[in-house]
Amino acid sequence: MRDPFIGEFVGTFILVLLGDGVVAGCVLKRTKAEGAGWMAITTGWGFAVLCGIFVANLFGSPDAHLNPAFTLAFAVKEWNFAKMLPYLSAQLGGAFAGAATVWLFYYPHWEVTEDKGAKLGVFCTAPAIRSYAANLFCEFVATAVLVTVAGAISSKLVLSKGAAAGLTPFLIGSLVWSIGLSLGATTGYAINPARDLGPRLAHALLPVSGKGGSDWKYAWIPVFGPLAGGALAGYLLRIVGA
Repeated sequence: MRDPFIGEFVGTFILVLLGDGVVAGCVLKRTKAEGAGWMAITTGWGFAVLCGIFVANLFGSPDAHLNPAFTLAFAVKEWNFAKMLPYLSAQLGGAFAGAATVWLFYYPHWEVTEDKGAKLGVFCTAPAIRSYAANLFCEFVATAVLVTVAGAISSKLVLSKGAAAGLTPFLIGSLVWSIGLSLGATTGYAINPARDLGPRLAHALLPVSGKGGSDWKYAWIPVFGPLAGGALAGYLLRIVGA
């Protein structure tokens, strides 16, 4: 049962289950956490990343990327793209499954929630102000920061033996929390194509009560922005020998 593909699938499943789950708790009607706000959401996503990394490791993925932007970044850094397709498919599948489980978990709350935008926001991101150039830039920068700092955390150039293995997931989770607080308010900080595209597909395909459209006109932003940011960060890590 331990395999890198399974690890990426299950780790991404946990990531999205807990990440989309905290959004659902905050925005859907008549939950115990309704209205908890941005601090709860960013904190929940930080812990979701932490849990996803540990589970991915347990099920056989030592990389625990959970994110095509990370996979592309390290492919560029090492100039080896063999993991791209299998990891990408596992991450997308895990994200879809995680979002579908959130839909089932909060099943009674979809019907009592009238706001279609809030329902879509449980599954995927949307900009605070729609400006494709600005939105793309935000996702590009936030993901470049994510990958660069994550690379620094694990680099022997920063610590003689890199960050202690047991601390790395906690540090990455804190990094995602920081990005959410500082850089997340413009686009919802997808910073992960699988985290956005997999659940957006779930929103489109599942019979979510009273849902609206899945905003496919915007969907390319949280895919290409993070991939471009990840690729740049991977190249920078390659240059400095991290």
